[in-house]
Order: sequence, then structure tokens, then C-alpha cells
Amino acid sequence: MLDATLIEAARSSKAWPFVEAMKLVRRYPEGKRDADGSPAPVMFETGYGPSGLPHIGTFQEVLRTTMVRRAFEIVGSRDGMPAPTQLVAFSDDMDGLRKVPDNVPNRDMLAEHLGRPLSRIPDPFGAHESFAHHNNARLRAFLDRFGFDYEFVSASERYAAGAFDAALIGVLRRYDAIMQIMLPTLREERRQTYSPILPVSPTSGAVLQVPVEVVDPEAGIVRFRDGDELVEQSALGGRAKLQWKVDWAMRWVALGADYEMYGKDLTDSGVQSGKIAQVLGGRKPEGLVYELFLDENGEKISKSKGNGLSIEDWLTYGSEESLGFYIFPNPKSAKQLHAGVIPRAVDEYWQFRERLPEQALDKQLGNPAWHLLRANGGGEGAEAPGAGDALPVTYGLLLNLAGVLGAGATREQVWSYLANYVAGADAAAHPQLDALVGTALAYNRNFVAPTLNRRAPAPNEAAALRALDAELAAAPEEMAAEELQTIVYDIGKREAFGFESLRDWFGALYETLLGSPQGPRMGSFIALYGIAATRKLIAEALAKG
Repeated sequence: MLDATLIEAARSSKAWPFVEAMKLVRRYPEGKRDADGSPAPVMFETGYGPSGLPHIGTFQEVLRTTMVRRAFEIVGSRDGMPAPTQLVAFSDDMDGLRKVPDNVPNRDMLAEHLGRPLSRIPDPFGAHESFAHHNNARLRAFLDRFGFDYEFVSASERYAAGAFDAALIGVLRRYDAIMQIMLPTLREERRQTYSPILPVSPTSGAVLQVPVEVVDPEAGIVRFRDGDELVEQSALGGRAKLQWKVDWAMRWVALGADYEMYGKDLTDSGVQSGKIAQVLGGRKPEGLVYELFLDENGEKISKSKGNGLSIEDWLTYGSEESLGFYIFPNPKSAKQLHAGVIPRAVDEYWQFRERLPEQALDKQLGNPAWHLLRANGGGEGAEAPGAGDALPVTYGLLLNLAGVLGAGATREQVWSYLANYVAGADAAAHPQLDALVGTALAYNRNFVAPTLNRRAPAPNEAAALRALDAELAAAPEEMAAEELQTIVYDIGKREAFGFESLRDWFGALYETLLGSPQGPRMGSFIALYGIAATRKLIAEALAKG
């Protein structure tokens, strides 16, 4: 049972998943019903084109849709029971292969099958029944890895089994009305060959882009030219598929989709498909048009350019939760996606997660960690499982430690220093921290270590460093981080050293001791690295002066 206070707070929340979910409450004010009047699940859909491998865009779409789904289960609840929902991951694997991907083997073999449905092309990897089956298996493994709750639907299987036949007949019946929607949106040259129906050639097996004449809509019979031959055949049972925008609309109607989000680049497609869905007797799903990812230069990410960041890249240097956290805010705003955003995302995720138990309910519902913790685990309470957990060391501090240890630093070395800072420091007792130790080492090796440059201190900075060294020499090795921070702070305020601001003093510490323009709270770093080891860093810096 859901708590009444949670339901009320969720329905008035300004957090975007709840705002999106309330669209569905308005769509079904009395709840969604089957034809017999019994309660029916609200259907959320995500789409995937298996001509390539799943990527970070696939992840963000499924994650965001799942967040809206979980939000609707609360705001659409009745009598305290979560609203029934389902999530369909739809693979458009009946689509014809238009281009041979660059990142697959046996490209020459694939080139021989251009134009044929992806599900009827041999697998270049030699592991599955077809190229689509291979990529679909990768998609399902990808979604399973992140724990998504979904039903997989294959376009090819639905077409071949006749599950879309009724919808196809509906398209044939309304052929002229659909053409009136589509033709004004096309260039003149494209108008000459456009057809909502794409028949499959009985000779080559290719999906044909040719004009089609509807012979008998009720029987599903169409006529078209296949090369020099005039062919009359059924469009049913997998012997034809629909053009993209028509296919999208047909899918919405045939599957009963209630919610689907998509990228800004599909805005016009969404408009046209919505009109076609209405012609077919259905209605466009609710949804959100999200902005696309940009690279570090602010340019649109392109798989062909290779200027993006893959899921594998992110998980090499950060965590699954941090990726979800980075994706969560402001879906309608473009986000730069590159390795430089990962450290901050990791630390901010844990900051938000740690705050959860102390927040009022309305604040919890706007906390990204609340939505991420519930996304795949469900849960009915105001707090999700694990809320309030905290890391004993920030990711930024781990990076600074790895930086001073060098590119060859090992996990064992990092844990030996963590013993200075974490009571009972043991990787087995802190699995989440241990995972971040591994990603921090990788991030340091590839992005931090090559850029580090410990400069020589200026005369006033050298004097301040000598004062710091003297203070540390008199301090016990187990001095707490806050006390060490006070020592550092007090030295920076002494007029004798001539710092215009404490920022200048901390900048000098970062640049001379750590080799970086930015850094951690120095008290925390000294406590982690150890007083003796820090004094050695100071000595090395002074030796350059």
C-alpha cells in the first residue's frame, strides 16, 4: 500500500518525472480500462533500431521512461495500490539494412544483403540467427545489466506472426488519408516514389522503396513493380512493413502505447506520426521531447564521428548511479557528455543520496537519488532502499590521492592510505568505495596523470609552506581532518605571507603539491595521505624553489 501523504505530495511535485506522469493521470482520469471495463496497465514504450549496438542514448531513454513509469505508479494509484504499468522495449528489426556499420566483422558479407530486413541477414559475428538477433541479444543483455523491468517486442516477429495484420489493413483502408498527411512534408523527388507500405521483394528479399497500389485493402493485397516485373501480393504476414513514420503510428495504435519520449531530432516525425495515429483510430501517446547530448566542444554527438562517450567509457571512470544522476536533471536542456563531467557527477550523486533521510518529503521527491534508487527496485515508501548511505571518501579526494601516487598507482596502495582515514578500511567491507577506487585509478591514469605539473612555489608561497610543515611536524599523525583544515586555513590568513585571499593560498597548495589547478579540502587530503607523506610533498616542492 502506498502512503496517502506520498501520493498527495507526488501529485503536486514539480519534479519532471511527476509532471510527466500527471499527463497520464489526465489522459485516464478514471484509470485505463480494457474493452471489458477491467483495469489495464498503462503502457510505456521505448524504441530501438538494431542496425547498431545499444549506446548511452538507449540507456538514457529507458532510464528516463522508467522514472516516469515509477512516478505514475504513485500519482495514478487508486485506493493506495500502485497503478498497473508495463514497459515495452521495441526493436525495429524489420527495417532494411541501409548502410554497413563500421564496427562489425564480415562487412563484405553484409554489403551483399543491403536492403533486406535486419532479421533476415546473416549475423556477421556468427553467433545468432541473424544480424538483428545478435543486436537484440545485445540490447536485452544491456537492459538486463542495469536491472530494467521491461517486455521485449520484435517488429519482425510481430509482422511475421500476423500480429500487425489488422493494423496493416487499417493503413490500407486509410491509404489516401495517410498520403495526404505525408506528401506535403516530402521533397518533390521523394513524392514520386513514396508509399506508406514497403513491400518485401519476393525475389531479392529486399524492403522496396517503390510506389504501391492498393488492390484489395480488406484482403491486404497490393501491387507494385519489382524491377521489370509487376507483382501483386499480400502485404500481410511479414511480406511488407510500413514506412518509418507510419510504422511508428501503427505501433502506437496496435500496441496501445500511452507514453513514449524521443529526441529533439524526431520532433517532426512525432507530429506526423501523431496525425497518422489519429487517422488509424488511435491517439498519440503522451511524451517528452528531450534534448540531445553534445560533446565537450558543444557539437552534436555523432556515432560516425566518434565524438561521443560510450556506456563502457563512463563505467570505466564512474558508476552506473553517477551516469543516471547526470542524465536526470532537465531533459529538455542539452548536456555535454565527455569524461570531464564524470568526477563531479559521482560526488554529487552521493551528496544527494546522503541528504535523503534529512529532507522533507517534497524535497525527497525532487532529489535525483530518490528516483534512481526506485527506478528498478520499485518500492512503496517515501524513502527508497539504501537512502542515506554515504561514502567515507569523496571521489575527488580519491583522484587527488591517485594523482600524487602517480600513473602506476595500485588499488592496494590506495587502500593502504585509506586506512589513515577510514575506520576498518577494507575493500570487502566497502564494495562501493572499492569500485570507485578502481575507476579513480583508471581516470587518473588516462586523464589526470598526463596533465599534472607541480610548479615551484613563489617566495611567499615557500614561506607559507615552511610554516605549514612546521605545524605538521608538531601535530600527531592521527590528527583529525577538521583540525588539519584549521591549521591550513590559519596559515593562509597570516598577513606575513601576502595572500590576497584564501583562494590564492589553496591554489598554491594545489599547484605546488598536487600539480593541479583544483583540489580537495586540504585537511581531508592530509588526513588521508598522512602527515609524514604530506611533509615529504612539501619538501619536494620547497626543493624546486
